[in-house]
Amino acid sequence: MLRTCLFIMSLVVLTCCDKNDTDPTPTPTPGDPWPSDSIRTLKSGLNFPWEILWGKDDHIWMTEREGKVSKIDPRTGNVVFSASIPGVVATGEGGLLGMVQHPDFLTNGLFYVVFNYDNSGSYREKLVQLKFNGSGISTAATLIDNLPAGSIHNGSRLIISNEATPKLYMTTGDAGTGANAQNTGSLAGKVLRFNLDGSIPADNPIASSAVWSFGHRNPQGLVMVNGKIYASEHGQNIEDEVNIIEKNRNFGWPNVEGPCNTAGEITFCTANNVKEPIWSSGGATIATAGLDYYDNARIASWQKSLLMTTLKDESLRILALSNDGLTVTGQQTVFKGTYGRLRDICVSPAGRVYICTSNGGNADRIIEVSKL
Repeated sequence: MLRTCLFIMSLVVLTCCDKNDTDPTPTPTPGDPWPSDSIRTLKSGLNFPWEILWGKDDHIWMTEREGKVSKIDPRTGNVVFSASIPGVVATGEGGLLGMVQHPDFLTNGLFYVVFNYDNSGSYREKLVQLKFNGSGISTAATLIDNLPAGSIHNGSRLIISNEATPKLYMTTGDAGTGANAQNTGSLAGKVLRFNLDGSIPADNPIASSAVWSFGHRNPQGLVMVNGKIYASEHGQNIEDEVNIIEKNRNFGWPNVEGPCNTAGEITFCTANNVKEPIWSSGGATIATAGLDYYDNARIASWQKSLLMTTLKDESLRILALSNDGLTVTGQQTVFKGTYGRLRDICVSPAGRVYICTSNGGNADRIIEVSKL
């Protein structure tokens, strides 16, 4: 069993240039109103951005797969700060992936990232806590390392719950080995749950284990809405999924794809407490990626919906939720083929939606959608 490792490191020297969407939006200063475009390119010239989040400081924070963290002014698109994280190895789909800010980020500067790295010739994954001091970043702690990784299926999104004692959730892919997902002794193909210091919560389902749920192939979207955790997940050749994550539930992979709707799947689901998805793509995949929730009057037709980016389908899916959040009641598809592959999404408190592309070649961008 992997053990949590905490240690304090000296300040990492970084080049200076600098998702949580509950804080008020910044008020434009006189003579500097927010651009009136309905849809605009906020920032271009990016290379495989992986995470974008609305920061507690009312800026967009972004990771790029090759190792860069950037802070972007959402009004102008100017980069306020950027730094490269040492040790990141970008291979295939791997590199610098998910990011989330500590609830007290504005006072303690702490945030978390997941990245892939080389461990004596073995490609692995780690979760680290970083500290931003306004002009640089230092590594505060390594919460867990030596996780299975590969050129495909590395996850990894992060969220922090808004409960009285917040918890940190992390998705991991099966690292290209489907059997990892059903093996609760492996941390691959899971949703993991930690205390904010990296220790294991006492109420996790398996003693001394970070495993919260299992049977996942490659979940790359994660958002908490009204106490429910929604995750988007890549299928193999069929059945991309959106799931509601629950404690100690089995989500079926590799024995089940999508709903339990074949004889073999029904048998496995009955015997193994499998929870079925609330949405799936059916007989083809669209490559589901980033996920956020929208409930703002700015774009009324998107209210009370999950917003999900897709890579293969090159579209944004709007999945309307029932009042209890347990079912998908309708679906819209927008921007299909307009911007290429779409990786992640975040929403400002003012209801503006930001989408980052994943086309590579330093041709990626962040798109702002203010109205349709």
